[in-house]
Amino acid sequence: MTQVHLHAKDISTLTGQTLVVFSKAASQKDKPAKITHTETAKALAETISDKIVSGSASEAISFREARFLGFRHVICVGLGAESKISAESVRQAAAALIKEVKSLKTTEAFVHFDGVTASKKESAEFMQAFVEGLHLASYSFDELKSSDKKTKEDIQIHMVTKSGKDKAIAQAFHEGTILAACSNFAKRLGDMPGNLMTPTALADEAIRAAKGTALKVTAWDKKRIEKEKMGGLLGVAAGSAQEPRFIVMEYFGAAKTKKPIAFVGKGLTFDTGGISIKPSAKMEEMKYDMCGGAAVIGTMLAISQLKLKINAVAYVPATENMPGSRATKPGDVHTARNGKTFEINNTDAEGRLILSDALCYASEQKPEIIIDTATLTGAIVVALGNVHTGYFTRNSPLKSKIEKAATKSGELVWNMPLTDYHVKDMKGTFADLSNVSSANGAGSATAAAFLEQFVGEGIPWAHFDIAGTAWACGNRLNYCSAKGATGVMVRTFVEIAKQY
Repeated sequence: MTQVHLHAKDISTLTGQTLVVFSKAASQKDKPAKITHTETAKALAETISDKIVSGSASEAISFREARFLGFRHVICVGLGAESKISAESVRQAAAALIKEVKSLKTTEAFVHFDGVTASKKESAEFMQAFVEGLHLASYSFDELKSSDKKTKEDIQIHMVTKSGKDKAIAQAFHEGTILAACSNFAKRLGDMPGNLMTPTALADEAIRAAKGTALKVTAWDKKRIEKEKMGGLLGVAAGSAQEPRFIVMEYFGAAKTKKPIAFVGKGLTFDTGGISIKPSAKMEEMKYDMCGGAAVIGTMLAISQLKLKINAVAYVPATENMPGSRATKPGDVHTARNGKTFEINNTDAEGRLILSDALCYASEQKPEIIIDTATLTGAIVVALGNVHTGYFTRNSPLKSKIEKAATKSGELVWNMPLTDYHVKDMKGTFADLSNVSSANGAGSATAAAFLEQFVGEGIPWAHFDIAGTAWACGNRLNYCSAKGATGVMVRTFVEIAKQY
């Protein structure tokens, strides 16, 4: 476990195991790198001139047993060229530091944060990003390994800056800690195997996590779901021995008269594909099919802990998609909460079915906006890989807010097309709609078009397809686990919420 502390001190007054300083790449190839800590720069002058320290982004070089300024070791962490330093590069520099600290097997590091930037505004922004990177990179899912039951020594990271008492710096440190913790909570929900993260377990986790916060969390059982006429959720759940749940999260940080913003997240705790069963290869990854729901839960926890002056609600339809004897069959027709019917031409296109009921219910609450997120289509992975999250909206003001939020959070998003042509492709033959397109291609756009049919008229809405970015992004982002869940969109959704 990594613990991070903020100190309003001069680094020269402290001693400890490891000193961490930053290096910046030279603007010209024939020039040496710059180290932001003057005394270290002098001590390593020869090393710098030999270009052993390049200052390149996410570089981390240790000088073991340096015995320098009261510290045993020194680590130089690269930020890249000064003109290209951003919150995201700082976030990744923090992740590089965590990996180097673990390699060095040190349990204590003092980070000289002064000198990262001369800008007061950037200093707060970079503090938040660095703290996020430290915590995100420290996450590991090993609670189910018997060999890891032993008590591990905590790693203590001390952020040292003369501006530590500045309100903006302290708030940035606080916010970075909360956002990372809630993202890591979402990761853990995703990483837990399907036998331990059932719909009931997911609901229980959300209820447990909300204790002590201003969040009110309830979970509807099957009987209540039937009463609420959620035919999409019930149809998908029919093939499983596990009962479905509909998780409701409510936060009121503003006057009750203020419209809430609504989040909807797909909570498919395991997806076999149902009767249209998936190939066995990599089916174990389908425990991640509830990462949309996990992101929404993490977002609501962050909103409540940050005490944002907004109202927010969230809905997570949770179920398994199994091929049991009562499972929905291809050709079956079900009725959503709003009365629209859909024929099931592929039982593996189930996420849109459970989301349909949740979107209907969210619309009934007359929210300011609706944001939904789901690991919905393989098509989005083909289009964008694991770099960008694709999102769909026809609302220009909401699009602008999303782009602004993603820029602030550092999570890459890409606006995808959604047109009436896609809606036409989802018309049914024997029902109002089909759950798969009648045309070839545009699988993620036609899925979004299906969802749009359950959003109340006039409500700004955006759909985020995280099938490519919800897990296995460690090859792109060094603060993500190599194979595990990423907690994607928690940071962006909080930034969207702030704008309201």
